[in-house]
Amino acid sequence: MQLRKLGYSTLGNSTLEVSALGFGCMGMSFGYGPPGNKQQMIGLIRAAVARGVTFFDTAEVYGPFTNEELVGEALAPFRGQVAIATKFGFKLVAGKQEGLDSRAVHIREVAEASLKRLKVDAIDLFYQHRVDPDVPIEDVAGAVKELIRAGKVKHFGLSEAGVQTIRRAHAVQPVTAVQSEYSLWWREPEVEVLPALEELGIGFVPFSPLGRGFLTGKIDENTVFDSSDFRNSVPRFTAEARKANKALTDLLAAIAARKQATPAQLALAWLLAQKPWIVPIPGTTKLQRLEENVAATALVLTAVEVQEITQVVSSLGVQGDRYPEHMQRQVGR
Repeated sequence: MQLRKLGYSTLGNSTLEVSALGFGCMGMSFGYGPPGNKQQMIGLIRAAVARGVTFFDTAEVYGPFTNEELVGEALAPFRGQVAIATKFGFKLVAGKQEGLDSRAVHIREVAEASLKRLKVDAIDLFYQHRVDPDVPIEDVAGAVKELIRAGKVKHFGLSEAGVQTIRRAHAVQPVTAVQSEYSLWWREPEVEVLPALEELGIGFVPFSPLGRGFLTGKIDENTVFDSSDFRNSVPRFTAEARKANKALTDLLAAIAARKQATPAQLALAWLLAQKPWIVPIPGTTKLQRLEENVAATALVLTAVEVQEITQVVSSLGVQGDRYPEHMQRQVGR
């Protein structure tokens, strides 16, 4: 297959070079309604590779396990041409999440199992999925450092970690990337995390860069989600919040129209304009949306346009918390 060159970013000071836009694979198997048809999802992942995407994100907990298996099968023909990120840190009992577990022995177990499911000899980027308050982050970083020395992991990452945790981990084993939610409607990383990452030379991987689909402008107060869709439990996705937040997508649509772009493309282009070491990972189950997202990398925003978009969003604010209360406690430690 002839692969297109999409444009590349290097995550921080590391040697991990990835496409300027990655692909979040979670929604193919987990979180946003029933899993997609496996063969169709394999075809979509391979279509992403053909369009220049070389950075794919998964985790053992997505499914659980089925998303890693899907990604492993889909990307088997492209070994050495793509980078796969996966994650550890949840305790899974009979296929259900039962809290957190970042003990060194568990990290090693997860790594071995993920290697098999992903069909790789080494995990390109291994994130701690959530900070475990019962395990010192130095011990976590040390366990991953051993896996790197053993050749089973190439790079270490953290997800939804606070600045002090990032600094402590980085002192033991250099952190290649931090993954957290970041988009036009969740900009908290700008306060502390992004300045620290720039100082330390760590890349940033925003998940939900399209606000779990809301920033596409395709969701309003009348949208009905499948009963298994995670968004049913998110305060920001109540009908009342969606109605209030539609003012934001209406304004984005007006600005996007001036650029002959879609709201989703504008939202991704805004993220890409923030820092060269920021690599968003939008997900989708549709080829049309994949192509729309990839085209966002060619949308150039001037500094004035970036400022205008930022000011518009700041002036409106966003209604509703981004997570239910029990999940809020797991982030930013």
